[in-house]
Amino acid sequence: MKRRQLLTYGAAALSVAGHPVFAQGKYPQRPVTLVVPTPPGGSTDFTARLIVEPLTRALGQPVIVDNRPGASGNIGNQFVARAKPDGYTLLVAYSGYQVGNPHLFKDAGWDPIKDFAPVAMVTRAPQVFAIHHALPVNSLQELIAYAKKNPGKLNYASSGNGSIQHIAGELFKQLTGTFITHIPYRGSGPAVQDLLAGTVDLHITTPASVVSHIKSGRLRALAVTSAKRLPSLPDVPTATEAGLKGYDLDSWFALYAPAGTPAAIVQQLNAEVNKILQMPEVRKKAEDSGTSVEAFTPAQLGEFTRKELDYWGGVIKSAKITAD
Repeated sequence: MKRRQLLTYGAAALSVAGHPVFAQGKYPQRPVTLVVPTPPGGSTDFTARLIVEPLTRALGQPVIVDNRPGASGNIGNQFVARAKPDGYTLLVAYSGYQVGNPHLFKDAGWDPIKDFAPVAMVTRAPQVFAIHHALPVNSLQELIAYAKKNPGKLNYASSGNGSIQHIAGELFKQLTGTFITHIPYRGSGPAVQDLLAGTVDLHITTPASVVSHIKSGRLRALAVTSAKRLPSLPDVPTATEAGLKGYDLDSWFALYAPAGTPAAIVQQLNAEVNKILQMPEVRKKAEDSGTSVEAFTPAQLGEFTRKELDYWGGVIKSAKITAD
């Protein structure tokens, strides 16, 4: 009997030592960190903060937002890719980085497929043409005409080289035959601040970053890049309505874990996030900002990521966009 007890205790001790969290009880048992690869104030940060409080309640542990901007998102993405795959460090990914950077950098320091486990889609958003209120244009066609009359005088901000804002700006220039100088920033938050200050003229970005400033009159919206007008900006025409056909661009923001994270943890996080996305107050907050929530399974997000990786690779190559 004593020998059997010793063997039982020994096996239990090895199990606890080898799996310090999962073997001892349910996940999570300590705070969970959501890494945001952009500064505070942009749409990626908005997405993280949209779910952080309800996720804290659902998991029964604090969920913390950790902004790690820099290197066009590569710093934050690298940090999560190299983190322990235990469910305590997660990435709130911005599509421009997640499926754009692999085509822009010879070595971004991470791989969107090999280094991450898809967890859940959170929000999707079109882009909005936002300009400083002092710019003497009131429509997209007036912007095009002004840019043609003043080549090189206008500039536009992006959240970094290779970001969807950068791609959006270069596609706009190609489609309209205009020349507008690109000014890259370390995220949409700083770009919006300089747009508000009049340092830059134009920012083609997700509505969450600018909708409050548009409503206050500090910025002017010329068009949105969706098929339909946004409920949060009902008076702003689509790009097609404004005379720029075929200019449809969506951004998306999703949750990923480091590759190798236990499937049970991924499924638990997916279930909790999808429940949160069905909450009326969460849906309304997203819609008021010009974004929409969308529930995916981990498998659906994985397949979607691969398709988007191929699609944006073609767009970037066609537009001849580089990270330099």
